[in-house]
Amino acid sequence: MSTSNDPPGPAAPARAGTASPDTSPPAETGKSPRGSVLRERLVSCAAVAGLLTSLVAGMVTSPPTLWGLLPIVLYAGLALSGMNITVATAVAVISALLVLLPTPVAAAELLGDSLGEMVTMIGLIIMLGAGVGEILRVTGVADTIVQSVLRVVGHTSRTRTILGVMLACLALVAALGTLAGALAIAAPILLPVVARLGFTRSATAAMMFIGGCAGLAIAPFAGSNVAIMSAAEVGYLPYLLYGAGPLALLSIVAGLLIVPWIQRRTEGTGDGYDDADVAAPEPTDASFRRGPATVAFVATLLASIVYAVATEAGTSFPLLALPVLAVVTGLAAGLRVSSIARHVIQGAGTQVTMFLLFWLLAAFFLVVDELKPFDVVLETFSAEFGAMSPLLFVAVIALLGWVGVPGATAAQVVLLDEVFGGLAASLGIGVNAWVIVLLFASKIDTYGPFPNANMVGAMGLARSSNLRSLLVAGWLVLLPAALMYAVILFFEV
Repeated sequence: MSTSNDPPGPAAPARAGTASPDTSPPAETGKSPRGSVLRERLVSCAAVAGLLTSLVAGMVTSPPTLWGLLPIVLYAGLALSGMNITVATAVAVISALLVLLPTPVAAAELLGDSLGEMVTMIGLIIMLGAGVGEILRVTGVADTIVQSVLRVVGHTSRTRTILGVMLACLALVAALGTLAGALAIAAPILLPVVARLGFTRSATAAMMFIGGCAGLAIAPFAGSNVAIMSAAEVGYLPYLLYGAGPLALLSIVAGLLIVPWIQRRTEGTGDGYDDADVAAPEPTDASFRRGPATVAFVATLLASIVYAVATEAGTSFPLLALPVLAVVTGLAAGLRVSSIARHVIQGAGTQVTMFLLFWLLAAFFLVVDELKPFDVVLETFSAEFGAMSPLLFVAVIALLGWVGVPGATAAQVVLLDEVFGGLAASLGIGVNAWVIVLLFASKIDTYGPFPNANMVGAMGLARSSNLRSLLVAGWLVLLPAALMYAVILFFEV
């Protein structure tokens, strides 16, 4: 199960005069260090056993072979057991190479070819997105976006404030392409507003969480969304119309009902904010031209989206759009080119591990393609697949999102498409339905059924400790979303 919907961007530093939000998860209890070490050793032994089995399989078989499924099974097992996702991917790559047993030169060529694959490109897009996020943070553009949304929607009544907070979180997360980093920037601005109107910490956490998740779904340059568009071979507009748009709209509408319900249940229980939380944060560095920079960012972002839709630009377009966004915004704010480059590199540097992960994934899929296990599967079970209901197939794949790759939803999308995309095409499942399947599989576990990093992060930033309320809020979005997509898929497949 994925615990985070896209790698968080650089966290915003605490503002002077405000308490630094505690985003750390609750301390684990009942787990002894000895038990943790024993588990790590068992997982390591399983990895070694898998590699030895892969070597034996490589010595006795040749492609196409069902043994090509072994690296995939090993990868899933290691990831679900809690091994670091990058380490698990590296083990899977080694396993696949041992089954294939190429010459050293051929193995090196495969690793080199993987640098030019779309999967690796998604990792680079994630790095560039983190760089843009750093520019928005240091120039104060992110703050201005939040404040502007609150001014437009208004925050003189509780209903308007709920809508304003959710839309502000949506806008900022969509702009930055990361939930944790965006909410960390928005929280110091939002907390004084909700505190003055008497909202509880639990209700505030629900507002931020629901609005942030809606924004993550529609973020045009978020890594997982780019992965979905790449896998389904669609542009941003079809992705928005069939997949993300309905989820974002449903989330906001549901939030207008869920948040007041949580407020009523938690009001008067000591869950309110104290006087320190009502104090407005001190202004940020005034040396930057925040207004012109915000206008430049929004205008360039909208122009990029319109151009991409009009020209049906491919998923490689963010490689140009993101650097342009960073440069235009930085120059409008009064930054020198050298400073822009330094901040972009600083932000992108936080995602180097993610880039390595996607490079390894690209290599993994190239090696598995050489092993051709799915050719054997299709040939052996062609009759069974032909008899399977497309609706049942897409439902099963969508539900796999609850037991997917931990901590890397973009990688999860790529993995599901590589493993099941060919089967989906053979069953006649269209691109619009495949967008919905991948979106549901990658995003839905953010809403439940179990606690995850995004929930805990929103709670910490809202200074809440009521996990139960946030879990209920997630489920109250999850259930109608599942029903909505089931209806859409019924007509699509």
